[in-house]
Amino acid sequence: MPIGKALLPEFDQEMANTRKTLERVPDARFDYQPHVKSPSMGWLAGHLANLPSWILVTIDRDELDVAPADGGGLKLPVPTSTEEVLTLFDKNVAAAREKIASVSDEELMKPWTLKARGQARFTIPKGVVVRSFVLNHIIHHRAQLGVYLRLNDLPVPSIYGPSADEGAF
Repeated sequence: MPIGKALLPEFDQEMANTRKTLERVPDARFDYQPHVKSPSMGWLAGHLANLPSWILVTIDRDELDVAPADGGGLKLPVPTSTEEVLTLFDKNVAAAREKIASVSDEELMKPWTLKARGQARFTIPKGVVVRSFVLNHIIHHRAQLGVYLRLNDLPVPSIYGPSADEGAF
């Protein structure tokens, strides 16, 4: 089985759990920050909506400079409501899923480099980027968003087992 196809069940599960979490974010709490050093709930939800698109960036390019000297770089949408977050997330998940399903093992084994201001920060195979830098990144921020929900007395969804608000599965 190709690596991409083997990743799909995990991708589908994690995206479903992420959508379940994003659905809980109320528009009225987009500005909420648990700490001055923390991003807002709206920023975090928007970041989660954009993260699946990084799979396309990873597979379609050999490198990405997240802070190019010319100030360019990726221009990502900034959703301003839960409806916009979910629409963007669904669009990005569909495109990412299609890309994962069709990518060759050879492409996933090619090196990919993350740069900042032209300096390489790391170079690893594209398949590792998809798994760690994208999927694990999504899981990390989804958990962070779960804490934000809890701090606002909003229901936290069951993810890998029961939450205080929902039984398992």
